Amino acid sequence: MSPTADAPRTSGRTAADGDLPLRIAFLTYRGKPHVGGQGVYTRHLTKALLDLGHEVEVLSGQPYPIVDPRVPLIDLPSLDIYNDQFPMRLPGPWEIKSLGDLIEVGSFMGGSFPEPLAFSVRAFQHLRRRVNEFDLVQDNQCLGYGLLAMERIGLPVLATIHHPITVDRRLEMEHAETAFKRFSKGRWYGFTKMQTRVASRMPRVITVSQNSLKDIHADQKVPLDRLHVVPVGVDQDLFKPQPQVQRVPGRLITTASADVTMKGLRYLLEAVAKLRTERHIELVVIGRLKEGGPSARIIDELGLRDAVTFITGVPEERIIELYSEAQLAVVPSLYEGFSLPAIEAMSCGVPLVATTGGALPEVVGADNDTALCVPPGDSEALAAKIALALDDQALRDRIGSAGRQRVIERWTWRHTAVGTVEHYRALLAETAAIQARRPGGAGAAPRYQLSRLPSTGA
Repeated sequence: MSPTADAPRTSGRTAADGDLPLRIAFLTYRGKPHVGGQGVYTRHLTKALLDLGHEVEVLSGQPYPIVDPRVPLIDLPSLDIYNDQFPMRLPGPWEIKSLGDLIEVGSFMGGSFPEPLAFSVRAFQHLRRRVNEFDLVQDNQCLGYGLLAMERIGLPVLATIHHPITVDRRLEMEHAETAFKRFSKGRWYGFTKMQTRVASRMPRVITVSQNSLKDIHADQKVPLDRLHVVPVGVDQDLFKPQPQVQRVPGRLITTASADVTMKGLRYLLEAVAKLRTERHIELVVIGRLKEGGPSARIIDELGLRDAVTFITGVPEERIIELYSEAQLAVVPSLYEGFSLPAIEAMSCGVPLVATTGGALPEVVGADNDTALCVPPGDSEALAAKIALALDDQALRDRIGSAGRQRVIERWTWRHTAVGTVEHYRALLAETAAIQARRPGGAGAAPRYQLSRLPSTGA
């Protein structure tokens, strides 16, 4: 979708029009619609912001998110090097038509993941022509150098960091099987150095859990006074128990948005292989199997081709049915900054087995209360806890009911939007104060007049 051809809005807000809604440019460098937190976060938060009365445009590269019909989606296409059909393809010279394209190909040929930097440059080039049409920019985990350029042309930027990707890098390198693979992983994750530099310069950063806050401060050197927690949510009216759907005996469900070490799918597969020697067990994975990837190799080594099904590209309604068909949901991650799949399963009333990696204890609650918990990276413990739950229907019923109640009490997308708007206003107030302190700033009309804006934007 292309931006409208309307003339830019006026450059300043005055006391007379201070009750206008905020105008937000929301950036997401990729946004898989149903698998992967960035796409889900983009879809639901922007809709909730719109429901509060604000104006939002989403700028995205491939894969594009699904957004509410009322939210304009601005396509900023990448060269799509990491597409599902032909991953790791080298674009032809005729495809390089912009600075973003050149950066993307150059970074890729250097062995680094190129999308965050290239997308941030494309977003900057787009927004510099539309500076007066937005009050601020919210970045969704891109953290490319283009954000610093946006600030220089007068667009305040608020960054969302779900968790620092430095954690992914560390886990991948720790689990690399050879020195060459460690070298390759380190080079591929080279973009994390850029993200750390950019994050440390952001005036305000929101994250989704106290655990992520702690890790962002430690790994990316963001001062604590710039870090703030706004948990994500779930649509409780959509993700809800489906009493008409029959549970399939022995069925487990998990989500694997990427075939990476951090998601811990290996340990769940090992647990399934152990349990198969004792009982009927089957696993549904919401995600795509990458043939030749780590999970495919483990499935073949363990002889699990007939016990594991990967499902991708289905609508949200089908995902909810899949949750409802399972006796247990499992989150086997070594680390999570929050875990949307965990609260989606809990919201559906599905009893959850989860590790204690990262923020998961903060999210799912106490063991044997609202979820069943095991240490990360322990397939034996995972198998034992799954077997315990499969053999005890009363336990499953109690955990499933308590898990949904925990979600209802704590997490909705409206709460996420209201909390995010509070930080928008704080960022704009800080920006106005900085502008006023600059030479000549006191006599100039401030770009933002916040005193008459309602506190939540509702």
